[in-house]
Amino acid sequence: MNTSTQISNAKLNRRLLKDKFFTYLLISLAFLSSVPLFLILFELIKKGYKQINISFFYKVAPDTMEAMVAVNNNEIIPGGIANGIVGTIIIVGMASLIAIPLGLITGIYLSEASKGKMTNMVRFVVDMLQGIPSIVLGVIAYIWIVKPVTSGFSALAGSVALSIMMLPSIVRSTEETLKMIPSTLKEAALSLGVPYHKTMLKVILPSGISGILTGVILGISRIAGETAPLMLTALGSAAINTDVTQPSSAVPLLVWEFYNDPNLVNMIWSASLFLLLLILTLNLSAKAIAKRWKVQY
Repeated sequence: MNTSTQISNAKLNRRLLKDKFFTYLLISLAFLSSVPLFLILFELIKKGYKQINISFFYKVAPDTMEAMVAVNNNEIIPGGIANGIVGTIIIVGMASLIAIPLGLITGIYLSEASKGKMTNMVRFVVDMLQGIPSIVLGVIAYIWIVKPVTSGFSALAGSVALSIMMLPSIVRSTEETLKMIPSTLKEAALSLGVPYHKTMLKVILPSGISGILTGVILGISRIAGETAPLMLTALGSAAINTDVTQPSSAVPLLVWEFYNDPNLVNMIWSASLFLLLLILTLNLSAKAIAKRWKVQY
């Protein structure tokens, strides 16, 4: 074996060694990054499953006296988070009704008119919305809705604040998804005499339904756990309330209320576990939809 061959083999061995080193390093870092998540899940499951039963889902949150008596007797705290579940469904549902159409229209506009001052301004505003703290959006909803519209805290005000939070993810996912669709698909539809609005509604949007729905579900999962905006808008309610112009509870608000009462500490873990599982389900649904309805071009 000549000298050049030995040098080449030595370089190859060093490259293979470096490749293995960085591969194992990346695997180790990925594992370390997931450790906090598993620790949180373990802690929530260990402390939260005790309070979860059938009544947990259809009874309203208990008061301090009921909780104190149950804790002193080493019993399960009576009651549940039904008022929070109903409130979350109503507030998140209304926020989705507001944000999804507006987000889709804005995303279509940005993808179709990709250049221009107005487009750049809209894109800049969307990026700014993504970075605004949630408490600031709560203050904005308080000024816009709580004071002039409902003259008090309400589920409607909370939904407005959360809809603003949803917009960036829907707009961005719609814009990026539509940009990946070949322009020839739209040109083919238009060449057959299909009106522009029908081309967008019946050809382009269905082709990008996977990415769009993923952005929508991720947006919903983001707002489902928000507390700060709801403290300034929905406020909370001890009973199940379906009137959107009145104060309403939500699961994140109940977690905050339980935190402020030492007798309801056990309810914190159960409500947090429910909220975490809800958001985890939404994220897994987004991945399943993206995989199931992915269109290849």
